[in-house]
Amino acid sequence: MAKPKKDVKFQHRGSNASRRRASTSFSDMSESVSEPGSPIRNGALLKPEALPISDYEKKKQTFITRTIWTLVMIAGFFASMFAGHIYMIIVVTAVQIISFKEVIAIANLRSRERSLRFTKTLSWYFLGITMYYLYGESVIYYFKHIVLIDRVLLPFATHHRFISFMLYVIGFVFFVGTLQKGQYRFQFTQFAWTHMALCLIVVQAHFIMNNIFEGMIWFFLPVSLVITNDIFAYLCGITFGRTQLIKLSPKKTVEGFVGAWIFTIVFGIILTNIMMRYSYFICPVNDLGSNFWTGLQCKPNPVFNPVKHSLPFTLPAWTHIPTTYTFAPLQLHVLVLATFASLVAPFGGFFASGLKRTFNIKDFGDSIPGHGGMTDRMDCQFIMGFFAYMYYSSFIATYHASVGSVLEQAITGLSAMEQMEVVKGLSKHLVNQGVIADKVLEYLGDVQLKRR
Repeated sequence: MAKPKKDVKFQHRGSNASRRRASTSFSDMSESVSEPGSPIRNGALLKPEALPISDYEKKKQTFITRTIWTLVMIAGFFASMFAGHIYMIIVVTAVQIISFKEVIAIANLRSRERSLRFTKTLSWYFLGITMYYLYGESVIYYFKHIVLIDRVLLPFATHHRFISFMLYVIGFVFFVGTLQKGQYRFQFTQFAWTHMALCLIVVQAHFIMNNIFEGMIWFFLPVSLVITNDIFAYLCGITFGRTQLIKLSPKKTVEGFVGAWIFTIVFGIILTNIMMRYSYFICPVNDLGSNFWTGLQCKPNPVFNPVKHSLPFTLPAWTHIPTTYTFAPLQLHVLVLATFASLVAPFGGFFASGLKRTFNIKDFGDSIPGHGGMTDRMDCQFIMGFFAYMYYSSFIATYHASVGSVLEQAITGLSAMEQMEVVKGLSKHLVNQGVIADKVLEYLGDVQLKRR
């Protein structure tokens, strides 16, 4: 009697077993026999078993991927910054769109389950309208001398806010018109979620863009302070961190928090001292075609000019400590920026951690291999950029008349005849200064007579 093959299993032993053995045809048995090395067994194609990857290999692959993409992002960032302000604006725009997409995607998962057609479309519509309004405000403010003298752009500039509001109203009416019975609570939740994402991401990114217009240093310095603080918080935490800082991020320690603050201040002072030497970083943008090699020309803000300071008291001669120091006021302002980047900006990351825990997700997405989503990397940058703009506007910016502001007042506040009087008055002044010829006044007089 032939020995049964080991792949053939018997459920019962006895008479039933003998009948089952007899009923098995020779062809069936031959099909179950496989050649050595053949992946076929019992007529089925077997998949080769993959060897399990050890934790060490997983960490190694993650580290390599993370390192490569970190270098790619750093190279891309510096290339964009040196290439010109317009390229940096494009980068910021891409970051805010990707971050908005990741945040909205968390809440839009359920909309597909509920077969709601226009939920996601409305979210993107409101994003477009918000960007149109904010970008328009920036362009009109910083480029009045170009926008207000163009016949096509002038109506859009003078009525920009009304146009933006009406576009928003269209989206609002469409949202109300698409409300479905039984889905009210969910749809209003989506509406509120979209506006929260707009406020926390798009609006704050708008002020980061204004920092670029005011001068590259007001963009690059806050970004660098946050990155430096994050790096030293990790290094100090794993070196001598013992006390947990906050439950939302169990790995954050008080020692790492304080140590990173000190190192961030030192780094900020050094970086500021370097960047103040280049006009490309400290000058407001007046030419979007400029780059690091062409440079920019401007009258520097007084905050960049070194000032001599003396101690309010006299030290004994034997101390040999100087009583007079020369430094720029910005090197004092950077203490405030570094402190905010170290003690307040990390709470943007804690907020993001709480949001991820709410939805039980590890990352906001996988936009950056090895790093997770774009929002995971920018959670602290948004609030830091917002603060940098507010601090700059309140304590550093100098406000004076500009060509754009004068044109805006003349175009929006004076009639055509009054504008002509302004032109004639300026022309007379320039003629007296020898800047323009007398023929200009004669031409303006002839034009005014013809209009009458």
